[in-house]
Amino acid sequence: MIEIKTSTLSNGEFNRGVFATRDIAKGTLIHEAPVIPYLNEEHVFIEQTVLADYVFEYGANHTAVVLGYGMLFNHSYKPNATYDINFENHTFDFYAYTDIRAGEEILINYNGDVDDKDPLWFSKGGEEYPLKENKECKNK
Repeated sequence: MIEIKTSTLSNGEFNRGVFATRDIAKGTLIHEAPVIPYLNEEHVFIEQTVLADYVFEYGANHTAVVLGYGMLFNHSYKPNATYDINFENHTFDFYAYTDIRAGEEILINYNGDVDDKDPLWFSKGGEEYPLKENKECKNK
């Protein structure tokens, strides 16, 4: 259903994104990404690595490394996907917010709400930079 390919939205070293391999209907579960949570006070160590750009807040006291393809979804203020934190299963569950066509890049709003247009912490001059952080799950 999904694959990793080169993204034209990324400007980093790897330029990767998550793409649909077939048409995906609105509401479809796209991916269940397991998480490795850690205590927020341990985040000072993660901030010294590239992983700091890819982690999400996981409840009030934890931050999480999101595994699978979860850390590779790029950002858009017009996302075609959304996600829920599933604390019971310790996953981030990504869903199609709109119908997604085969070959289309799957995008989420890093602010955690598909309608939230607040600037992202890593934005420069209004441009969108695809790092994995959001307001609902913000760790900074």
